[in-house]
Parts: sequence; structure tokens; C-alpha cells
Amino acid sequence: MTLSFFDQFMSPIYLGIPLMALALSLPWLLFPTPSTRWVNNRLLALQSWFINRFVYQLFLPINLGGHKWATILASLMLFLISLNMLGLLPYTFTPTTQLSLNMGLAVPLWLATVLIGMRNQPTHALGHLLPEGTPTPLIPVLIIIETISLFIRPLALGVRLTANLTAGHLLIQLIATAAFVLLPLMPTVAGLTMILLFLLTLLEVAVAMIQAYVFVLLLSLYLQENV
Repeated sequence: MTLSFFDQFMSPIYLGIPLMALALSLPWLLFPTPSTRWVNNRLLALQSWFINRFVYQLFLPINLGGHKWATILASLMLFLISLNMLGLLPYTFTPTTQLSLNMGLAVPLWLATVLIGMRNQPTHALGHLLPEGTPTPLIPVLIIIETISLFIRPLALGVRLTANLTAGHLLIQLIATAAFVLLPLMPTVAGLTMILLFLLTLLEVAVAMIQAYVFVLLLSLYLQENV
């Protein structure tokens, strides 16, 4: 039976039971839990340093009212990085290639930032829909355009993450298939293809981390506008 290249993005099912919940909960088991000791081991120290630096850089331009989101955004960052990196291993499933999951993360968090802005500073939040100094005839058109751009934000968050990871996985599979087919026919070309595959894998590792960071960074920018 010939399998499609897109079969790798199908939600895994075993004995009729969807394994999406298992794929989402497994990454949390890989993180070391903090201990009550005064001195932690190297892995815990590295994890704490990474989280502290990330939170510091992310919330540097945000006022104190938005620092309540530190736990949520730091957890989301670690969660997305874990899912993206584990999805690069052979015979694994990447939940973040599913648009439904990414939209399920993007829409509630984006909506929370908008509702916070409407509750705390409604005049400032609505002022984003109409730039200052706009000519009177352009006011209705600009309000419609800004409203559409506001509601496109969660869609852009979800589609960006899905498209980048899906494209990377497809490229890896295509080049790996080409190297496997060319190996008995043209070993030299197959060797060059394997080198290209190795470089692409390193690029995908970087993309997996960068896309998780961009997802959280854009959420923090939306939060900054409304806090």
C-alpha cells in the first residue's frame, strides 16, 4: 500500500483510542521537578537559568500589570519547544502540526489579552482601531480594516506555527526518500543528499525553537498593547 507524505500528520489512534492526549501530556514528564535541596543538580540549574532569562527578556518592555502572565507564557514556551523538538525524532507524532491544536492555543490567549484591554482601558483599546489624525472620509474604512486585522491575529499565530512545522517535516521526508531511492543507483548523489538532509535537520531544530519563541513573543506583544 502506497502511503501519502501527509499520513505522518494524521492524529495517532491505537485500538480506536485517540492518542493526542498522550502526545500532549508526555513532554511534561521529561522535565526535572524542582527539589527542596539548597543546591540543585546541573540540569535543574540550567532549566532555571533558561526560564529566568526567557521571562526577563520577554517581560522587559511590559509593565507590572502584565507580569501575572509570566507563568502562563513561560509554560507555553517550554510546552511548544518540547512538542516541536520531540516531533523531529523518528516514528513520532508532532501535535503542533495540527491547526486545530494551534488555534486552540492561540484564540483563547489572544482573546484574553483583548478582554483585559477592554476591561482595564477601554478607550485606549478601542483607540487602536482608529489612528490619530485620520481624515474624516477614511474613518469608516480604517475602522473596518483595523477590526479585520485584529481578528486575523489568532489565525496568523496558528497558521504560522502549523505551516512552518508542516513544511519542514515534508522537506525532511522528501529528501530522506530521495536519499533512500538514490543509494543503490547513485551512491555519490545519495551521499550528498544525506549531507543536505543532515543540514536540513539542524535547520529544523532551529525552526522548532524559533517558532515556539515567536508564538509566545507575539502573544506578549498583544498583551503589551492591552495592559
